[in-house]
Amino acid sequence: MTADAPKLAFIASDRPEAQAAKSRLAHRYGNTAEDHADVVVALGGDGFMLEILHRNLASRRPIYGMNRGSVGFLMNDYREEGLLERIAAAEKAVIHPLRMTALDRAGQTHRALAINDVSLLRETRQTAKLRILIDGRPRLEELICDGVLVSTPAGSTAYNLSAHGPIIPIDAQVLAVTPISAFRPRRWRGALISHRAKVSFEILEGDKRPVSAVADNVEVRNVARVDVTEDRSVSLSVLFDAGRSLEERMLAEQFSV
Repeated sequence: MTADAPKLAFIASDRPEAQAAKSRLAHRYGNTAEDHADVVVALGGDGFMLEILHRNLASRRPIYGMNRGSVGFLMNDYREEGLLERIAAAEKAVIHPLRMTALDRAGQTHRALAINDVSLLRETRQTAKLRILIDGRPRLEELICDGVLVSTPAGSTAYNLSAHGPIIPIDAQVLAVTPISAFRPRRWRGALISHRAKVSFEILEGDKRPVSAVADNVEVRNVARVDVTEDRSVSLSVLFDAGRSLEERMLAEQFSV
């Protein structure tokens, strides 16, 4: 490795193939402590990438992922040769997370950041009953459903897509609000809203129909109200191989059959 080459920190999931890859790559390129690295190389799947992104929320250190897991939409192909050249030529995607503020039924306030989505989910056999407000104005007085989520563009190919929500281009300044198994109104398929909007959910009949709120890996149970906004003060940089940018992957996903 040359003197002006970026200092790399190799971080691997606990999967055996990821740990073996870390050992080989560290031997070949050196391994710097995460806090002192120029680039973090994450070895695992998309879930592990989310974990590493959360760990680097404050540092703004770029993350370059290589797939050593089961799902790798946010990861680059795994190859050991030419890694420094691939990183030097990589295209950067900038991701802004969602900030969730959840008030539980005991009156406690909980806050968390979500890179993919904030989802509200029923806790029991009873469907959830929710009111949706945008910037304080009621837009849907009653949604009866298994749940509902707010997705970032980066998260739009994850849970949002499974719930039949739209794929959002990474540079689009919108968020998706997507119902999960809506019972009433049956024909409501969700909405695209400005990234500047504040989405609020009021839980109706919460004592009978308890609801939890989940921001990526943080869950708050028995919520009474949840507010969701995009936090533009936090920027995360994810690196993708040249010609395989996140924007290109999202476009290709929409035309896959």
